[in-house]
Order: sequence, then structure tokens, then C-alpha cells
Amino acid sequence: MSAPVIHRISLRPGGGAAAVPPAGASRRTFAHPGWIILASSLWLATAANLPLWLAMRELALFERSGGWLFAIAFGLIIAASLAGMVSVLAWRWTLKPVLAVLLMAAAFGAHFMLAYHVVIDGSMITNALQTNPREVRDLLGPRFFTSVGLLGVLPCVALWRWRVDYGRWPRRAAHNFLQAAAALLALVLLTLASFSPLASTMRNHKELRYLVNPLNAVYALGKLASGPQRHDNTLQPLGLDARVAWPPAARAPLLVLVLGETGRSGNFGLNGYGRNTTPELARRDVASFRNAWSCGTSTAASVPCMFSSLGRAGFEARKHDTEGLLDVVQHAGMAVLWVDNQSGCKGTCDRVPSVNTANMAHPQLCPDGECYDDIMLDGLDERIAALPAERRARGVVIVLHQMGSHGPAYHLRSPAAFKRFLPECTGNDLQGCSRDALVNAYDNSIAYTDHFLSGTIDWLRKQHAYDTAMVYVADHGESLGENNLYLHGMPYVLAPDVQKQVPWITWTSAAFAQRSGVTSACLRGEADRPVSHDNYFHSVLGLLAVQSSVYRRSLDVYASCATSPTDEVAGRPAAVDRQGRKPGGPA
Repeated sequence: MSAPVIHRISLRPGGGAAAVPPAGASRRTFAHPGWIILASSLWLATAANLPLWLAMRELALFERSGGWLFAIAFGLIIAASLAGMVSVLAWRWTLKPVLAVLLMAAAFGAHFMLAYHVVIDGSMITNALQTNPREVRDLLGPRFFTSVGLLGVLPCVALWRWRVDYGRWPRRAAHNFLQAAAALLALVLLTLASFSPLASTMRNHKELRYLVNPLNAVYALGKLASGPQRHDNTLQPLGLDARVAWPPAARAPLLVLVLGETGRSGNFGLNGYGRNTTPELARRDVASFRNAWSCGTSTAASVPCMFSSLGRAGFEARKHDTEGLLDVVQHAGMAVLWVDNQSGCKGTCDRVPSVNTANMAHPQLCPDGECYDDIMLDGLDERIAALPAERRARGVVIVLHQMGSHGPAYHLRSPAAFKRFLPECTGNDLQGCSRDALVNAYDNSIAYTDHFLSGTIDWLRKQHAYDTAMVYVADHGESLGENNLYLHGMPYVLAPDVQKQVPWITWTSAAFAQRSGVTSACLRGEADRPVSHDNYFHSVLGLLAVQSSVYRRSLDVYASCATSPTDEVAGRPAAVDRQGRKPGGPA
């Protein structure tokens, strides 16, 4: 009979016994934490950065003199950065969880960068954090599970099975420090050795910095987390002096603001597109600005910006948060209602009545648990009637937030009756679809938006108690494979025009046009005038004849067509300066 194996017992610091493998036996199966950090960092720097290496190949960076040596140095720089970051967390209860999070984050990032050629920055991280289950469903598929499985799940399984000898905490602390110092030294030396090609590459190809995986996500999360420290989160009031300038005898206005989703200006027939994607609007007396530009390239960036008074540059540089357009309208005494068929208002409707229609039950309008945009008109009369009567008497503003053309599952955004362009792409693997099928699916969603906007105009025509108008503006555009880019969310400075140029369509009833002077005929004369989301806040206030010190007439795209509002007391045109202030009014 063989002799039993004797295990020595050692006491852990703070009490408790731990079995110590006998010398020469199972101790050999335990690895030093440094090896697991090195292996994981190299895996992340190589396989998980496939989008980066492919992008560098497309830019012919490997073909220049010393290109491959620079690529190797760049990969080692990434690995050294990751190793140094993880080394300070190489403790028994933190090392594997931290590495697992990095591996999975890198797998997700690599998939989306490969599948849609997006990049990872703060805006993209914000979009991911605000994604709802319905949007997640649209992104899943065989390619997703394959990528995440190979790049994330399998390495995590190997990581968790890797037996590690952490040792006692004083030695572990010393080793962590030495590992981090060694990684930092390697990072400095590698950077100095490759500084010239590295600096040139990062300067001439700024998009590459957003492909360094998963450091791009780590940096973006850190920047988002530090946001509250960079500006005051206390909400500042805005436009408390707002008031409606129409005379009391005038009929109250009813303005519908349709907030479009993922609208490419160039794919609207009204704007000269080769296909007639907007036949119903073409039969309405509408005007379209063909040269309109967004505040951002994602919903999370654009919507809060366009409803603010600051403009894109001011919004990005703001030191504190302020109230927005809908708050000013409420300060003027009007009724406001936000109806959402999307993933939320991104904070712009937090202080106004709101309703979400995205998950309502309707046999025709909500098949398979997703509602078409027409659902927002269903029961809208009753929703308006429920608003305070004293506010309705001053005017009503309704915001309809579309599902619109939200991708990548464009085919889900239009009912069968509006699928005029076939065959269409019916999957979320956009690179697996032909260019024609992808554009067909997107254009069908625009055709349905055309129907929805026309239906909104028809509904407004029945509101005989109000003078009515509608303004449709999309939050951002979309890439449909141009330059091998898909979806949206590129950093603004790098984004192609198709992600930033948006439709802006206006309709006014005869009564509204008569009292405001804003006619479609006048607006069509300025169809090519450059406008942007910077104009939105002031233009809506101008349409509603809301006077306030925050209104800027020079930013009101309707001001050139509008007549001055009638003075309530004297019955004569009110004097308004170029900033929209009456003489003697608040500065």
C-alpha cells in the first residue's frame, strides 16, 4: 500500500488554515500572477485588436518602411499599458474579475467595430449604457455570438481555470508594485523607440485612437465618470420671464414637434433623392430645409443639445446643466406633452408630462412587441384633453419621438404595405447584405416616416380649436456602408456628412400661417439656407411667439418669414430687437 500524501497546513494572515501543496507535487500547477497578466495583455493587444490591425492595413501603414516593426511596437505598447493597469489590481479577489471584464468588454467592442465599423468613445459608451432590451435584440445574431464566444467567453473560461499562487499579502504588494513599474518602464521605452511613426500615425489618422481595444472603453468610461466633477450638476433655471405674445383673442397654437430618429437628409425625396420616398408629403404644402446639420451623431448627444439654448459648441463646453426648450414653453404657461416611441428623452422631458408608447398592446400597430410610429397618434386627443385646461388655453406643444429608421434592423421599422423597395436586408449583419438590399430596407423606413408625418398633418387639420403647425427634425443621420461605415455615433470631427446632415420639414395650417407669416412658400425660398440644431431652440420659440430674454432672433430660421406678433395691449406690432427682446425688457 502506498504511503499517504501529507499536506502541510499554514495559517493565513488574520487566521484560518490553508492547505499548502507538498514540494514537488501540485505546486507546479500554480502560476505567478504576472504570467496570467502577461498572457491576458498579449491576447487583448493582438486578437482583441483585430479591428485596429485591419484599419492600419487598409491605411497601408504596414507597407511603409518599418511598418511591421511599428505595428509590433504598437501592440507591445498596448500590452504594456494593460499590464501596468492590471498589475495594481493583482490581488486574490480582484485579478480574475478585472481581467474577465476587460476580456468581455474587448470582445463586445471588437464585434461592433468589425461588424459596423463604429468606434468606441464617450458617446458610443453612453449609447450602450442607455440601450434598451428591444435595441439589444436587434443587435444579436450568429456573428455576434461567434465573435464574443471566441474573443471573450473562451479566454474567460481559460482564465478562470488557471490556478494562481498569490502568496502572502506583503509579497503580493511588492510584486504588484514591481510588475506595474516594469510595465511602465516598458511602455516608456517602447514609446520613445517608436515615437516618430507613432506620433505621425496618431496625428494623421485620429480615428485609430478610438480603435485601441479595450483601452478606448476604459478611457471613455473614465471620462464619463469624471463628468459630474467637471461641471456643476445643479439644474439652472432658464427663461423664467417667458410669455406668449399672441393677443388674448387669438386662437391658441398647437405645435407638434416630431423628433425623428436616424434620418438621412439625402434619402428624402423632398430633398432631391432619386427615389420618391416621400410621395405623401409631396402632396402636402410643406417646406424642407435641405442643408440642415445635427448637433451630434447619436441620440444621446443630439437630443439634449438641440433642446438646449447653447448650441453645439456651448453645450459641449457647459459648466452646469440648464433647463431646456420645453421648460421655457412651460414657463410661458403653455401645455407640453412628450410622447415617446423610442428609448427615452435623454433628460429633455424630465419636467414635463410624458408617456411611452413603445410597449403598448395594439394588434395592428404593435406586432411582435414593437410599435410602429403611428401608435403615437392613437388616443392623442384624449392625452391632450387630460392636460391642464388653463395651459391648453395658452397653447399646446406635443413632442412625438419616433422609432423612425433606427438600425441595424431597418426592415422592422416599416409595415409590409410600405415595403416599396425590394429585396430588402432582413438581418442585422449589414455587411452580409448587398448594398442595394440595405438601402432598400432603409428607404422603406423613410417611406413609412413619410406616411407618419402625413398622418400627423391630417390629424392636425382636424384640431379646429387650435391654429396648428408641425416641425419634423431628425436627431442625426446614418452610414449605410459608405467607406465601409455603418450605423452612426462616430466622433463628430471624424463622422461623415451622412451621419450629420438631417431633414428639417415644416408644415403650417392656413390659420397659423396667416397669423405668423410663416408660409411654406416663403420657407421654400430658403430651402438651401444652412441651418442646424443650434437654430432649433430659438426657431420653436419664434413659431410659438414666446418672448423671453433667452430667445435670439438671429438664430430663428423662421424669423425672415414671420411677422411680428401683435401687442396684447395696444393692438399694434410689437417692437422686437435682433435678440428678440422688447425695448426696456429684461437683458
